[in-house]
Amino acid sequence: MKTDSFYYNAIDLLKCLISVPSFDQEEIVAANLLEAYLLKKGLNPRRKGNNIWLLSPGWNKNNPTLLLNSHIDTVKPVSGWTKDPFSPLEEEGKLYGLGSNDAGASLVSLLQTFLILTSKVQPNNFIFLVSCEEEISGKDGIELVLPELPPIALALVGEPTGMQPAIAERGLMVLDGTVRGKSGHAARNEGENAIYKAIPVIEWFGNLHFPLESDWLGPVKTTVTMISAGTQHNVIPDVCRFTVDVRSNELYTNKQLFEEIAAHCGCEIKARSFRLNSSQISIDNSLVKRASLLGLEPFGSPTSSDQALMNFPSLKMGPGASSRSHTADEFVYLSEIREAINLYVRLLDNLIL
Repeated sequence: MKTDSFYYNAIDLLKCLISVPSFDQEEIVAANLLEAYLLKKGLNPRRKGNNIWLLSPGWNKNNPTLLLNSHIDTVKPVSGWTKDPFSPLEEEGKLYGLGSNDAGASLVSLLQTFLILTSKVQPNNFIFLVSCEEEISGKDGIELVLPELPPIALALVGEPTGMQPAIAERGLMVLDGTVRGKSGHAARNEGENAIYKAIPVIEWFGNLHFPLESDWLGPVKTTVTMISAGTQHNVIPDVCRFTVDVRSNELYTNKQLFEEIAAHCGCEIKARSFRLNSSQISIDNSLVKRASLLGLEPFGSPTSSDQALMNFPSLKMGPGASSRSHTADEFVYLSEIREAINLYVRLLDNLIL
């Protein structure tokens, strides 16, 4: 099937989505735009909050269901943008704009893939789902809508991977640490400086190593990313607070990692959530096998996604590059969208689950 018209429709929709802000928990305008677009196309979108989905026509309850998912939310633009992040700009084969790469290109490519695949008889049902609050793993995102969907056998999650299949991804856990001292006047030898007490604790996190390493994801990674202490220059700080970004592999649950850290870190420590564990799909899965037959190379992804909230097998794959996400002057190559639609169709057409 020729996909030119689907490609042009994808580009037009992506430009519309770039043109409206869609920050986490502020996706309503973009969600309204997408819903209106689908209705105008004669489709029957369903919606809960700012999550929108389509079921394939001619639904057969006896067929397994394949979920095509990407997200509508974006991070806020960083300060280094030299172009207007909300004005889609085509230049030298690139489309610039906030969310163009993460994950607008995947969203529009998966929608066109859904339309192509469901235009003929398939051995699977398909659901196309656009979820919100992915960037913050919010409670009103995919976690809210999954109970509304029919049982799912397999998911393909659209994120920028250069159209290579990520068969594993790291989990995420955010920790808040607190080290306490005693306040005093900085000019006198009094008090107990919480910053100085926190230094060896922070160094401990920098050197932390867990023995089990994943073939696909490598070791667990812990990084102190934020620190806060003190009220003014002449007061010894009595509290030092810091934040730790923990990226887990599939060999540990986040709860297991937390219990080990809490027992040995030497400070007060709290986890914001244990929800976002690492995920992995078997290399024997039919989707992974077809990807390999098409010459694609499975890999382990260092970043997390809505896969962490899925209780069924999933694979992450989409146009664009992860290195362009959350950066100034974010862009996607137009050719990447054309190639993504073609490759998604080859990957999923008549796939036996």
